[in-house]
Amino acid sequence: MSYPKRTALALASALAGSVVMLAAPAAHATVVDVDYQCKTPIGDKSAVSPIDIKGVKSGNGYTLTMSFQKGVSSSPVELGKGAMKPSAVIRLDGAESGQVQVSGPANAAAIPANTPIKISDLTGAYTPKKSGKVSFTAGVLTIKALGTTTTCTPGNSPKPSLELDVTAAGGTQNTPDNGGQLPKTGPLDSAMALGTLGGTVLLTGAAGVLWLTRRGQRATG
Repeated sequence: MSYPKRTALALASALAGSVVMLAAPAAHATVVDVDYQCKTPIGDKSAVSPIDIKGVKSGNGYTLTMSFQKGVSSSPVELGKGAMKPSAVIRLDGAESGQVQVSGPANAAAIPANTPIKISDLTGAYTPKKSGKVSFTAGVLTIKALGTTTTCTPGNSPKPSLELDVTAAGGTQNTPDNGGQLPKTGPLDSAMALGTLGGTVLLTGAAGVLWLTRRGQRATG
């Protein structure tokens, strides 16, 4: 392979790799132990469950999924299939405050008496109204079963399970470095189009690829 063609391939690879890094979403997730203090029809109960919250981009927003790694509360009687329905809230802090309602399906199998109630994954939709870094923290869990309601409140002020850099629909996103705003321009991140140092180098490299390719074609023609 000729030198111009090898150089062109190297520059193209560098350009593609840089585009991937610029397009990668900024997110941080961790599993957090939540100490639930539950008010049940038969008295107060408590249980600690590791909580995981994930956010998957969906249209102008995100689908949030809250997962419980251990059961919480219990019932003195067996809960038959479909007898228990869970829901919860996820607290928002940072660039935007508030809460998101999440819910899950009823229990797919009977839950024996006096055993921890395993909560199914709870999901809900979140559409950012403001741009910036938003944290997501486990909030109040509600369990409805056999005509009763159990409310479980985090008693240990848990830390966020997820942090995301979000962009409001039709808006712009604040960058953590300088607080400025970069408009979304399409497949290539706007940092390249605005001529930041990295963007200038990449654009120059792209021009070099075209120049070297054409030169190589003339040399072999």
